[in-house]
Amino acid sequence: MVKVKLTIAYDGTDFAGWQRQLNRPTIQAVVEEALARMLGEQVVLHGAGRTDAGVHALGMVASFNAPRRLPLAAYRLGLNSMLPPAIRIMAADEAADDFHARFSAKGKLYRYCFSTAAVMPPCRRLYRAHLPGPFAAERVRQLLPQMLGEHDFSTFEAAGSRDRDRAGGRGGVRRLNLLQLEQEDPAGQEFCFELGGDGFLRHMVRNIVGTLVAIGQGRPLAEPVALLVGRDRARAGPTAPACGLTLVKVIY
Repeated sequence: MVKVKLTIAYDGTDFAGWQRQLNRPTIQAVVEEALARMLGEQVVLHGAGRTDAGVHALGMVASFNAPRRLPLAAYRLGLNSMLPPAIRIMAADEAADDFHARFSAKGKLYRYCFSTAAVMPPCRRLYRAHLPGPFAAERVRQLLPQMLGEHDFSTFEAAGSRDRDRAGGRGGVRRLNLLQLEQEDPAGQEFCFELGGDGFLRHMVRNIVGTLVAIGQGRPLAEPVALLVGRDRARAGPTAPACGLTLVKVIY
């Protein structure tokens, strides 16, 4: 038995997220099917997280126990020859026996891109959210430090996303180490948030982005520090569309 670590990139547009689901196409299911064809038996692929339907990845990490040792290049070349063009194995490495793609992870880096232009170019619609309207980017940048550090992010989680009932669980507490807003065009209509932390609740990135964009577009919401203290999802902004979100990297 050999522990193998895969780094996977995918376009999530046509998939119902990472996690295997009944009668719906998912990244996990498609890669597991390809692995079964390659290895001659079923294996269980453990991902570093569960990206939602429509969310993309440049560096998702997954691990599995291979029944026999193969040249690592065979996983990249062989699997890519069987997978659809929307999924690619970027690297395959042998990992320690105790490595687990999810439980060994120390953090993740996400990127969320959006346009505030009146009209979204069709070629960008699958990878950038369309949130039209005036956007006070500098105002939003001034608020970002309020969210850095360790907080209870319950305000920005979707229902059913965490270990609230597990003994020793972290609840809604996470540490956000990076939160910045970049302008990508001279006209000030194309933007990307970068978020890095030691863990993320379900929809946490999209809820943070949706709230910050809403504040930047003039909605009368409380500042992030007050929203964090309140722990009330209803007081925050909307969930930003999935298409703007990309998992860039998993940190070990």
